[in-house]
Amino acid sequence: MGQRKAFIFGKHFAKALNKHDDDNNMHGWFQKLFKSNVSSSAQRRQEAKVTKNSVSSVSTVSTSPASASSFCSSSSSSPGTTPSKLLQSQTALSSVVRWRRKYDVFVCHSSVDSDIEEAGRLVSFLEEPPQNLRCFLRQRDDCPGGAISTELCQAVQNSHLWVLLITPNFLQDDWCSYMMHQVLVEGAMSNRIIPLVQNLSHLQYPQELKFYYYINLSTNPDHGYTVLNKTVLQYLKDLVKNEQTLDCNVDSSSNGLSRQDVSKKDKPVSNYDPAETSIPLEVIKKTDGSFSDDCCDRHQE
Repeated sequence: MGQRKAFIFGKHFAKALNKHDDDNNMHGWFQKLFKSNVSSSAQRRQEAKVTKNSVSSVSTVSTSPASASSFCSSSSSSPGTTPSKLLQSQTALSSVVRWRRKYDVFVCHSSVDSDIEEAGRLVSFLEEPPQNLRCFLRQRDDCPGGAISTELCQAVQNSHLWVLLITPNFLQDDWCSYMMHQVLVEGAMSNRIIPLVQNLSHLQYPQELKFYYYINLSTNPDHGYTVLNKTVLQYLKDLVKNEQTLDCNVDSSSNGLSRQDVSKKDKPVSNYDPAETSIPLEVIKKTDGSFSDDCCDRHQE
């Protein structure tokens, strides 16, 4: 009887112990599951935070207007050239006013080989990028078999500026003397004439040009070419600016016309000629000290 009771007690005790172990295992399983969920949630939040930071940094680099504009400006503008000046030059070169004439520069030189070579180097510099100017060179651009005087006079009329390569040979050339007087008649005191002096003394300088500033090529021809290029570009910019001013004046005058004056709209508003834009070289000389070696004062008697 005592053994039976001990057996029954042991059986119940074993069940209770097994139940306690099951409860402990269940409790441990819940703790493990809870910790796993907590750690997974924390890991997901950390990953989301890292992803958000990386996306924001990428968007800042790729879409920031300041960085994009600074990159564009630094990559597009060359050293020493501001974007505004570059834009003005491009506007002047593409303007309708410029294309009203066939050439930007008419180059007059003697028929001596040394002067022909110098004129060729000058024209090559002006026509190559980024200058892209249109030049008339006699041996290259005149029509074979045509009358020389007719060809040259037409080229003068179709050019914005006239460059005279004045050398001792220039002074001895009859055609050069003819063309010099032709451009003086065509644009007297308009500053469309740009003398280039090479190997010439003050005493030899033509008296007809004593009121014009000249560019000296004797010491540094390449720098003189650069001065000439800037002078031509400045002329074209002023040409566009004056044309825009004239259009504004015409528009304002047209808006103020009464009904009785409508019939007079087709009459010329002014006798202004955009081609006669003045570009005094002394202004360039004063604004840029580097021109002082090449852009000389008017000839002194």
